[in-house]
Amino acid sequence: MRIAFATCSALPEGWSDDHPAARMLGAEYRCWDDPAVEWERYERVVIRSTWDYTWRSADFLAWAERVGAERLRNAPALVAFNVDKRYLAALEARTVPTSFIAPGDPPPALRGEVVVKPNLSAGARATGRFGPAAHRDALALIEQICASGRVALVQEYVSSVDERGESALVFLGGELSHTLRKRAILRPDEVAPASEGELGVARAMLEPDLVSAGEASPAELRFAEGVIAEVSARFGQPLYARVDLLADEQGEPLLLELEAVEPNLYMAHAEGACERLARAVLAS
Repeated sequence: MRIAFATCSALPEGWSDDHPAARMLGAEYRCWDDPAVEWERYERVVIRSTWDYTWRSADFLAWAERVGAERLRNAPALVAFNVDKRYLAALEARTVPTSFIAPGDPPPALRGEVVVKPNLSAGARATGRFGPAAHRDALALIEQICASGRVALVQEYVSSVDERGESALVFLGGELSHTLRKRAILRPDEVAPASEGELGVARAMLEPDLVSAGEASPAELRFAEGVIAEVSARFGQPLYARVDLLADEQGEPLLLELEAVEPNLYMAHAEGACERLARAVLAS
């Protein structure tokens, strides 16, 4: 089977975390927007480090459709669903309470501590955390997001993240591969500082201690399996997905994000994860 791992021009050799699985599969790295690539020559095209797509989401979705459901993983329909964070309102799972502010909508009434982010974004770009004293800054970020033609998400800040962090459950071929713990990355009352460079992700996303290996509780595993089952029923089983969870005041899981387009899977944190990804690609 001839396999391509889709990446972006900023990472022509792909992301290092993916290299072992790519070697096992004999996969070739190809930039998703390279017009010279003949995608029909590949039996599987696996979206991996296409981390510039949020600036050109229409082009990216058109590319996914051209590659087609037979060869693209994850499938184009799931990719189209998941690139826009408004998918949170379309899932049955309990999510972090979220309001959606579209261009032309009146400014929202903000209460308590909130997180503001765009519906089209990755790597915590243009994302901020604001307490009551900084609501003016939050409204300014909402205005900036809407002025760009995007929709602003306003979410309740779930304070458990400060002590417990996030749980990130990585599924490969529909089965749990490994669980991660991610510490909080948003500091109070600011937009997350962006790194220098073409991708411009939040600097905290690049810190080596952001993620560690963890264990899922039975409640977290049941919840995440329910999310994967719902997505699979609608779009077919994803090759990979990362289900990011927070805990509410009672310790029950809340969905923060479903990452099914190009998530970092942090395979170096889990023995055997690269082999599991390779097997899942071949079986998909």
